[in-house]
Amino acid sequence: MEIKVLGTGCPKCHKLEAETRAVAKEMGLDCTIEKVDQVQDIMAYGVMLTPALVVDGAVKVVGKVPSNDELKQLLS
Repeated sequence: MEIKVLGTGCPKCHKLEAETRAVAKEMGLDCTIEKVDQVQDIMAYGVMLTPALVVDGAVKVVGKVPSNDELKQLLS
């Protein structure tokens, strides 16, 4: 599984990255997590509002930090 956290460095972007890593570890997922912070790379996903979460190439969350339960559903 390939997970990308899109964000330029705002507090919500850092929070989404940290919570995604924690949930993935808790679930024991075999995945890679990458932080994407270049605006042109973020826009390539059609995302205009950050933070955003991309799982296996599909944008799952835009503009918010989901709860841990929501993250678990998105990553399962």
